[in-house]
Amino acid sequence: MQVNFFFKKRLRALLVFAFLVSVTYGGIMITEYDVIKGFSSIPMAISWGVTNFFPTTDSFEHLPKILISLWETILLSIGSATLASLFALFFAILGSNTTTINPFFATICRFIATLFRNIDVAVWSMILLFSFGQSALTGYFALFFVSFGFLTRAFIETIDEVSNSGVEALRATGASYISIVIHSVIPSSASQMLSWLLFMIETNIRSATLIGILTGTGIGFVFDLYYKSVDYNTASLVVIAIVIAILALEAASNYVRRVII
Repeated sequence: MQVNFFFKKRLRALLVFAFLVSVTYGGIMITEYDVIKGFSSIPMAISWGVTNFFPTTDSFEHLPKILISLWETILLSIGSATLASLFALFFAILGSNTTTINPFFATICRFIATLFRNIDVAVWSMILLFSFGQSALTGYFALFFVSFGFLTRAFIETIDEVSNSGVEALRATGASYISIVIHSVIPSSASQMLSWLLFMIETNIRSATLIGILTGTGIGFVFDLYYKSVDYNTASLVVIAIVIAILALEAASNYVRRVII
C-alpha cells in the first residue's frame, strides 16, 4: 500500500515535470529562441553593465531631482495602501464568516476582493489611462485597487483566524454587533492587519516604479527618461536610490512588526 502511494506520487511529479519541459520546449520553438546564444550572451551583458551602468560624478548632479521623485513615489505608495486598508477593513468585516451580516454580503465582498486582487497593477494602469491619462492620479488608483483587493482578502483571513473565539464569547453575553466589532474583532486583529498593511506598502513601492513608466510620473518616469536618453550612468543612480529606499523601508517595517507582534 505504501509502495503504491510513493509510486503514484513520483508518477505525478514526473508528469508535471514532463509537462513543464514540453511547454518550455514549445515556447522555444514558437519564439525561435536561440538557447545557446542566450546563455553565451550573459558574460557580455555583465561586462556591459559593469562598464556602462554605474553612477558618475556628473550623474550625481541629478540626485536632488531623483530624490524628489522618489519621495513622491513613496508618499503615493503609502497613501494608496493606507486608504485602501480602511475600505478593506469594512469589506473584510462584511466578508468574514465570523462577522458577516448576511452570507450574500460575504460572497459579494469576497468576489470583489478576488476581482481587484487578480487584476495586475500594470493592467489597472492601462485601463485607467483611458480615463485619467498620464497623471499621478492614474498611478494612485492603480495601486489603490490592487491594495484594496489584496488587503481585503488578507483581513478576511485574519479575522477568521484570530477573532473567532472572542466573537463567540461576546455573542454569548448578548453584545451587539457593533460592540463585537469594536471590542473584539478590531483589537484582536489590529497587529496582524498592520503587518499586512506594511507589507502592502513595500509591494506598492516596487510596483510604483513600473507604474511610473506607464503613467509618466514618479521615479519610474525619471528612470525611463534617463534610460531612453542613453544616460545610463544617471539611470543606474535611479536604480540604486530605489534599492536603498526599498531596503530602508523594509528594515523599518520589520522593526515595527517585531514591536507590535
